[in-house]
Amino acid sequence: MTNIRSIALLLLTTVLVAQGSSAQTPARDPSARLQEVLPADVAQRVLARIADARARQLPAEALANRALKFAAKGVDPKDIERSVNEQAQRMDNARSALASGRGSKPAGDEIEAGAEAMRKGVDGALVTLLAKKAPSGRSLAVPLYVLGILTDRGISSGQALQRVLDRLSARASDSDLESMPGELPAQAAGGQANRPSTTGRDFGQSHAPTSTGRPATSGPPAGVPANGGAKSNPGQTHRPPPTP
Repeated sequence: MTNIRSIALLLLTTVLVAQGSSAQTPARDPSARLQEVLPADVAQRVLARIADARARQLPAEALANRALKFAAKGVDPKDIERSVNEQAQRMDNARSALASGRGSKPAGDEIEAGAEAMRKGVDGALVTLLAKKAPSGRSLAVPLYVLGILTDRGISSGQALQRVLDRLSARASDSDLESMPGELPAQAAGGQANRPSTTGRDFGQSHAPTSTGRPATSGPPAGVPANGGAKSNPGQTHRPPPTP
């Protein structure tokens, strides 16, 4: 019995030491990485924008990760800076639209999803309407991502909103919502007629969201050659095209 107690005590001590060691090793700040992959002047401005977003309680880490992903794909640093600035503004607009519709503070993933929907052509009024009509207490992250994807696939944003609301009224799960883009007829899935001129102005194409409410994958940036990883310009990432 003494040996068993000694072994148990040893195991417990080992676990506690490991946990303490892990707690003392913080995850690497993506902001530090930005200083390595962007020119000093651009990094300074991008970091200032991210700090401002954090101070305003916007999902600042998403902006940092956005910049890092674009940098990894070789997007011009000036385009990365523009994309971060525009996405931060969309986040601010999305938060206001969501709060107006639901009357409460939206979660960070909802703000991020709302910004993505706006990037794909959904205006703030429809984001507000979705927040107002969606079942109370349900996260809007996945519904917003799906709304943006349907709009990006060629369906008018009004029709896309009605389809999402119909599913929400039927108490569809997030997985059910995520399947909606795949249910589109071929002509709609590839349609461009309703795609706004500003859609895809970033450097990548988001696809279906995961169960966490974020896009599962990102395709190559629109408007960027297939060999976009070439290092003629350092930096590139996930969602819009480098078209000024």
